[in-house]
Amino acid sequence: MPNIWDISPPVSAQSPVFPGDTAYQQNWCATIGPGCPVNVSAITLSPHVGAHADAPLHYDPSGQAIGEVGLDAFIGPCRVIHAIGHGPLVQWSHIEHAMDGLPERVLVRVYERMPQGAFDTALPAFAPETIERLADLGVKLIGIDSASIDPADSKPLLSHQVIRRRGLRVLENLLLDDVPEGDYELIALPLKLTTADASPVRAILRTLP
Repeated sequence: MPNIWDISPPVSAQSPVFPGDTAYQQNWCATIGPGCPVNVSAITLSPHVGAHADAPLHYDPSGQAIGEVGLDAFIGPCRVIHAIGHGPLVQWSHIEHAMDGLPERVLVRVYERMPQGAFDTALPAFAPETIERLADLGVKLIGIDSASIDPADSKPLLSHQVIRRRGLRVLENLLLDDVPEGDYELIALPLKLTTADASPVRAILRTLP
């Protein structure tokens, strides 16, 4: 088993985005050549491309921007739980087998293979009641390998509203392919973007000694 699991999908112009969101684009402002010693690029992207942390501002008009959110929830002991093929919603019965000694961070793997070539309009998400019960057990951060903790066509965003009300942090679009169930150390720090509704993260898991 590797010591470090990289759970961030590659980010490129081919990365799927929520329909209507801003895809990754990169342009070169300068290139190495006569009179120029460096390559410099400019990138444009939604902060929800690839593995990312939502800010309360994403689902609460008066919520904090991601640069204002504390970092404690994004680093520390974590449990990966498999609920593969149990869509459309992860129910409590799908994860209750892994509740003993639960740490404060929980990542749920819903895909056998995370789709990386196209946006999954039927993406698996969390039942809001599942998040409520995790919060009752002291969980501070939840994560998932789909693009959202709510169904893609949801307007009320019930699961997002639970994490707003309960003060949880969330990671989406993680790459949990091949990651076994078990306990790890999570490191997934968002950028200090002072006005943004989300931030890309380079999320990793480290095996515990």
